[in-house]
Amino acid sequence: MNAPQPDAPSGAKAHLRGLEGLYAAAPINGRFNSQLELPEAGISRIRFELEPHHYHAAGAAHGTVYFKMLDDAAFYAANSLVSDRFLLTTSFNLLFTRPMQIGSYIAEGRWVSGKRRVLVADARIIDSDGEETARGTGTFMRSRIALTGLEGYSTAS
Repeated sequence: MNAPQPDAPSGAKAHLRGLEGLYAAAPINGRFNSQLELPEAGISRIRFELEPHHYHAAGAAHGTVYFKMLDDAAFYAANSLVSDRFLLTTSFNLLFTRPMQIGSYIAEGRWVSGKRRVLVADARIIDSDGEETARGTGTFMRSRIALTGLEGYSTAS
């Protein structure tokens, strides 16, 4: 039996690193220059670059980019509190506050309530000037999908 490495994360920290690996392994994220950070349970940050191929015909970010980044930020904030199962988004409401153009953004997620079957989390997107471009609230439910069976999720060293 191998002993864990001295600097290898364990417990809650290992779960957060596992979720970061899960995000990086998701095929959809190959379409975005983005990185998930989970500094602590209940908090997430996705740093991403908006590029011209994310635009709609009128030259600004398509709504799918807003939804994806807000949903992911809220989802990972919520799933950071659930260490055994993958959560599913059951509803998501979003508010567009300003158009996004080419540049750097951060989607910040924060767990709001619930820990058993249904969890609620908020998210917002902030531009490089610190201005909010969108916000949203999601409801997430535990699935039957074990995190340990998903590619990218690993809590082992």
